[in-house]
Amino acid sequence: MKEQFLEAGEIVNTHGIKGEVKIIPWCDTPEFLCQFNTLYLDGTPVKVRSMRVHKNSVLAVLEGVEDVNAAMRLKGRTVCIDRTQVTLPPGRHFLADLIGLEVREADTGRVLGTLKEVLPLPAHEVYVVKGPRGSFMIPAVDEFLVETCVEGGYLTVRLIEGMENDVSD
Repeated sequence: MKEQFLEAGEIVNTHGIKGEVKIIPWCDTPEFLCQFNTLYLDGTPVKVRSMRVHKNSVLAVLEGVEDVNAAMRLKGRTVCIDRTQVTLPPGRHFLADLIGLEVREADTGRVLGTLKEVLPLPAHEVYVVKGPRGSFMIPAVDEFLVETCVEGGYLTVRLIEGMENDVSD
């Protein structure tokens, strides 16, 4: 079952003396996080009074956080969003929904393992698959990804020679 609330960033510091917090977003872009009017801290909704992008982070003024001392108490907290507030473009998925998918080979239908982790590398994401012989990596690019079916619980891939042999544990 899909979780309603998704981790979207971490409050890493204060900004100024009026209670503004600095959030490092775990989204594709900081702008994505700025579209929300409500964030969730430990499942509790917190209204956003304002948010803006600042050097790949987000500066936010949250309701009830009136000064630097109140903001400091939030440092280290994980910020969540409500998935029902988001409409993703076709072909896009939340990373949390990809973790745990069964990974299948496109040509044979053979089950290769389970998607255990998504590495956000500079060029593109890399999927870490754990199979019966250990773990291996698949670049998350069109050349290797054939179909992503979150509802069906699987990911279909096309491997190149030797890719699955590069197994570690």
